Amino acid sequence: MGELAGIDPGLHEAYRVCRELNERHGKTYFLATRLLPASKRAGVHALYGFARMVDDVVDVEVDSDRAAAAKVDAFEDRIRAAFGGAPLGRSRPDLVLGALVDTTARYDIPHSYFYAFLHSMRMDIPGTVMFRPRYRTMDELSEYMYGSAAVIGLQMLPILGTETDRDKAARPAAALGEAFQLTNFIRDMGEDLDRDRIYLPTDELKAFGVDEDLLRYCRTTGRNDARLERALAHLIAHTRSVYREADPGIDMLDRSVRPGMRTAFVLYRDILREVEDGGYRVLHQRARVSRRRRLAVAAPRLAEAGWTTFRTRAKTAKSVGQLSSGERTHSRRGTDRTGTPWSK
Repeated sequence: MGELAGIDPGLHEAYRVCRELNERHGKTYFLATRLLPASKRAGVHALYGFARMVDDVVDVEVDSDRAAAAKVDAFEDRIRAAFGGAPLGRSRPDLVLGALVDTTARYDIPHSYFYAFLHSMRMDIPGTVMFRPRYRTMDELSEYMYGSAAVIGLQMLPILGTETDRDKAARPAAALGEAFQLTNFIRDMGEDLDRDRIYLPTDELKAFGVDEDLLRYCRTTGRNDARLERALAHLIAHTRSVYREADPGIDMLDRSVRPGMRTAFVLYRDILREVEDGGYRVLHQRARVSRRRRLAVAAPRLAEAGWTTFRTRAKTAKSVGQLSSGERTHSRRGTDRTGTPWSK
């Protein structure tokens, strides 16, 4: 039965829906999930399914920001009711919620993490009181990243398991989510600007002489600017410091999950090097990790994970080869921008 072993058969369809969402929309994270023990994958799929569904509520199913805000409010009411034991139907959203409720109960994941996620979602919706199209300082951005990135790492901890006190592992787990998300903010700067979003703190940019006019000029003309290059070099250095904070946390995790998490860690951190090697042209091109590099990173970790059968190694290697490592998992801020070990 693999991934669904020990799970109520009545919930199998719910978990399969979550797995399909992860495989279809979160290729980088789906690869990392394949490197986890089978017993831990279903819970990770459920967390991804929830995050993807919330983004779809905002980005796909509505035509206006006001409607999006109302959808998020209604969805939070629905989640609270589900956590409180309200019956769920067989619609796709209800199936995802069913898997989420089961996962949080089995792993004792605090419900507050999911409400924090929705808080950050509202910060992305124009017209809401919490809407923030710009962040002046890194401290201001941290409020957004807590709900959209840090809590993803915290949600994952109980599922992945730790070989040390969970509280000690919490900060590195949160830092990993933040590092992934900061990487996406750097990589996706041009696309975000097209959506009138600047996630990177404006004070950090201004310190190098970069303002919004310069960003739009570069985006429009296809030119780069030395001031922007210096600002990005600074922000990449900061992001690498967050990766360093997260790094020790991987060795605090259950030994069986370390290969998968280390793969996600290395591949996402490599995006920063691709930005540098590409001349910091994030306003004009999307930094991608090469297929050869992805295979080189994943292959030894397949062996480390003990997956030695030809079938498993071949299927996972194929998944690695198909990754873009630059895909935008979600359009508004998304799970790959949520940083996560799966996660915008």
